Amino acid sequence: MQEFLPEFWNFARQYWWLIFPIMGVAGGIAKSWERGARRRHERRMEALRIKGEIKAAQIAARGGRTLGGPAPTVVPTDAPVASSELLNRLFAEHDEITARWLDYELDVAKLIAFPAMSDGRQPLTAAFLRAKKTADALRPSSADAKVTEQQVAEYLDAVGAYAVAFEVAEKDARRLRDSTFTEEERKRLERARHMLAVAVDESATAAERQTAYRRVREELDGLLSLSNEAVENLEKRVALQLEPSASASEPPQDADPLRNADPLRNADPLHDADPLRAQRPDAR
Repeated sequence: MQEFLPEFWNFARQYWWLIFPIMGVAGGIAKSWERGARRRHERRMEALRIKGEIKAAQIAARGGRTLGGPAPTVVPTDAPVASSELLNRLFAEHDEITARWLDYELDVAKLIAFPAMSDGRQPLTAAFLRAKKTADALRPSSADAKVTEQQVAEYLDAVGAYAVAFEVAEKDARRLRDSTFTEEERKRLERARHMLAVAVDESATAAERQTAYRRVREELDGLLSLSNEAVENLEKRVALQLEPSASASEPPQDADPLRNADPLRNADPLHDADPLRAQRPDAR
């Protein structure tokens, strides 16, 4: 311990400036957790309200016997949740997070800019993917599906964990950018970024866009894993840019299709005006 403290203070004196980026990262993570905690609290309050409705229905069923009437109906503790409002809200939040993730997964430009969002080797990205798998597995088929209170509570917690995991993974990916790659790999990413801009540029020629698209695939091969959907989206964007220029590059149709078949008419513009010119001796 006596040897550690002097070394620690020596390190702190030399690298005191590291406290600022560390505080920035810690502050961002803390804000993400705070927003997630606020959403979880709201969802838990809604779940408690629904639980109260169920308990009230159980008490009313037990004590609501009328004279000469039938025996009260006891609502079991695993009865389906009566309200679909909470499930609809959870579905909306679940879909919103998935859409934000797909915005990275299907956009090659964003994948190049923030590669950690599709890299399962990154701890925070891996945690997000696990949370996504859990939330997807616990999601009911519809808001009207017969689910128990316990199932709703589990899905509520899963969506909350999914939201927080995405916020943290996104923040970390934007911080890392391409810092986890070597210098040569970063150069390849930069070339791919430049070629991608050419591939979807309307002012570039068809040949330039096709060449740029092939270069993008070559530079990213073995560097980033592109999903089939991301490749398909990129090919569609390139194809949309190629369609107008392809039609514009077609040669115009001549009004007289036989004109090009007669080389003399193209060689001598006076041919049409004087068809007997070739028979006159003074035409030379």
